[in-house]
Amino acid sequence: MYAKGQAVIQLMEELAPKAYAVPDDKIGLQIGTLQKDIRKVLVALDVTEEVAAEAIREQADLIIAHHAVIYRPLPHIQTDTPAGRLYERLIKHDIAVYIAHTNLDAADGGINDMMAEAIGLTETEPLDEVHTDKLKKLVVFVPVDYADKVRQAMFDAGAGWIGDYSHCSFNIEGSGTFLPREGTDPFIGKQGKLETTKEIRIETIVPQSVERRVVQAMLKAHPYEEVAYDLYLLDLKTRTFGLGRSGKLPKPLTLGELCEQVKQAFDVPMLRVVGDPDRIVRKAAVLGGSGSRYMKHALFKGVDVLITGDIDYHTAHDALAAGIALIDPGHNVEKIMKQGVAAYLQRKLAERKWATAVVPSELNTEPFRFV
Repeated sequence: MYAKGQAVIQLMEELAPKAYAVPDDKIGLQIGTLQKDIRKVLVALDVTEEVAAEAIREQADLIIAHHAVIYRPLPHIQTDTPAGRLYERLIKHDIAVYIAHTNLDAADGGINDMMAEAIGLTETEPLDEVHTDKLKKLVVFVPVDYADKVRQAMFDAGAGWIGDYSHCSFNIEGSGTFLPREGTDPFIGKQGKLETTKEIRIETIVPQSVERRVVQAMLKAHPYEEVAYDLYLLDLKTRTFGLGRSGKLPKPLTLGELCEQVKQAFDVPMLRVVGDPDRIVRKAAVLGGSGSRYMKHALFKGVDVLITGDIDYHTAHDALAAGIALIDPGHNVEKIMKQGVAAYLQRKLAERKWATAVVPSELNTEPFRFV
């Protein structure tokens, strides 16, 4: 059985919740419909005419890409223009396009974590915080014999974390009362008779980003026809998510040695570098895409070198003056997301025994040629 489009995107948004995106970012479904079976997903960095042709060859029903296919407001869709031809081709072949951009940058396990892992950074933290996950308390009343099952279902869905402690809950035993009315099918008791039964009040912490998933898991595991539960918003500081990652290198390197490592890790033939190739670097930051304006964030984090794309001339001079090194392997290094996202989705779909296939695009959409 194939997964529906909405089910595939639900898995994608478990990895990269929309709430993590910066304001006004062009994310989400941009072309087509998700109201269909998805036989195959193509994961791409960009959606070009060549990528659309690849999706047609692969018989993909859905493209999940990082960069928006519709970035600016459209005054028209004229099919004799490059953009119009692309949209027409995708629509004619019923290929939906979904975009995960800065939400995928900020997410745990997203692009910046993939980049940090590729060069071995440890003790990582975001360069620029863009989202703080709000905390809620979920309270649910469960018959005693089902408390373990319901509690575990909530934990498995992402509830119960306080800092580095998991499976956190508080449990109180008491008596619940209810009177099943006409038309009900009570799990305990009979219609028209007041029932009193032993129940456990379970309290646990739920990050707002996984609230829907936790509540669904709780309801599915709960035996009652009508479940009594409450959600309270908490005024507590919790995890933050953001763009870029700073961290420690596995061992001190010269800037020149790190450049060679970056070329290999990100599969780039050459790069630009600002700084003395012989200087020793111990702490580094990575940021996928265009990172010129994040140099000050890197300085604040105390890193020796920032690895990012699209460094402009004046930022390079500012870096020299400030004593921070820069490595620019290009914007296209974000292609690391193709393999990472494809592997994640394929694993999640297989766990649910869906036959939907996921493949990374084999095309290199780097627009520059190095001569």
